[in-house]
Amino acid sequence: MGFKVAIIGRPNVGKSTLFNRLVGKKLALVDDTPGVTRDRRVHAAKLYDLHFDVIDTAGFEDAAASTLPGRMRQQTEIAIREADLIFFTVDAKSGLMPDDLTFAEVVRKSGKPVVLVANKAEARGAQGGLLEAWELGLGEPIPVSAEHGQGMPDLRDAVVEALGEERALGEDEAESDEIAASEVLIGEDIADPDAEPAYDDTKPLRIAVVGRPNAGKSTLINALIGEERLLTGPEAGITRDSISVDWDWRGRRIKLFDTAGMRRKSKVQEKLEKLSVQDGLRAIRFAEIVIIVLDATIPFEKQDLQIADLIIREGRAPVIAFNKWDLIDNPQELLAELREKTERLLPQVRGIQAVTVSAETGRGLDKLMESVIKTHRVWNSRVSTGKLNRWLEGILAHHPPPAVAGRRLKIKYVTQAKTRPPGFVVSCSRPDAMPQSYVRYLTNSLREAFDMPGVPIRMALRTSDNPFAGRAKKR
Repeated sequence: MGFKVAIIGRPNVGKSTLFNRLVGKKLALVDDTPGVTRDRRVHAAKLYDLHFDVIDTAGFEDAAASTLPGRMRQQTEIAIREADLIFFTVDAKSGLMPDDLTFAEVVRKSGKPVVLVANKAEARGAQGGLLEAWELGLGEPIPVSAEHGQGMPDLRDAVVEALGEERALGEDEAESDEIAASEVLIGEDIADPDAEPAYDDTKPLRIAVVGRPNAGKSTLINALIGEERLLTGPEAGITRDSISVDWDWRGRRIKLFDTAGMRRKSKVQEKLEKLSVQDGLRAIRFAEIVIIVLDATIPFEKQDLQIADLIIREGRAPVIAFNKWDLIDNPQELLAELREKTERLLPQVRGIQAVTVSAETGRGLDKLMESVIKTHRVWNSRVSTGKLNRWLEGILAHHPPPAVAGRRLKIKYVTQAKTRPPGFVVSCSRPDAMPQSYVRYLTNSLREAFDMPGVPIRMALRTSDNPFAGRAKKR
């Protein structure tokens, strides 16, 4: 049986750097600015032969509960309650601060085992801060450098001593994250082109929630899972890290990714915001379904369409959630207008699922998840080669390819090469001469014939090798 470790401390002592060191990946954003981390993040970690879950938390600040730092502190207090062991982290370089003494008392009152971590111990003058750390009354400080990986053996021994060998050395398998590969057609290769396997509704599902700042992404995830897991509030840009949340919906395991709001590129100046957006883009590439949260009071801004276009180019399956529907006075009129705009502004994914929701009241959440599953089913769909070529015969008879430079283009056959998203290979005589308008016609006809609404469809043109190419004409 594994255990949970919460990394606690005031802002800018290196908690996220230590978190990244323990999980072996640069998951948490790290910057010199104090207060970068706001939500609590949980991930599987390894420290030599110890396997456990580690929780990265926001910096402890003494502030009123209604303020943003106060709400961040509440998330940290939840992490303390969840943890089996606490890494109380101090900055050995700058020494003890009054807040360190205050929060050490909070940790002591929790009654949880504590390991006192003196980070930045590689810095010149850190010896003084290390000696000061004894004043906290939390035992011997362990000097480490999370940035350079120094002091990790001592930290491992301190964990074993705090929890006991039997608890600390219990085996716990670490999960491995698989990043989706990106190719021409993207997706997964199909072994048998004639097979049409049934959709597996037991497999875990990865969903990213994206949108502009203050559209209600974190509130939506909290409403879905039924708990205040993510930090929310009226301030724009609260979320910085991409936080994953495990959830079970109707017996199906789902991993939800909350992402930072994405503003227009020209408005993103700060390094920290750039890091947040890059983290969000990684979450999109890792996800299967992407819920695009639009503010129903100001929908389809230019940035919303750019986010949707990015998701489609990445080959992810998009679903639109028109949030804040409880604030709309004329819902029927607006709904008709939004449907028309969706079809007109997003022709690349004709038939995209769009649902009206209110994260504040919980309205429309079941319908949203049903649309997600429906879209995921289409995104995984396969069509046998036989069916595709019978469809192609009808298309060529009704609307054959045009003639280019006086020579008619010939299409020989079509087959599905990949799924996730559906990717098709069309064998034709001159791929470079095929007009894009005809490729779009094939894509839209295929979408309608095989009921594939709302997902990107890849169409790659290929030509078969000419065995006589390059040979001189024989007389």
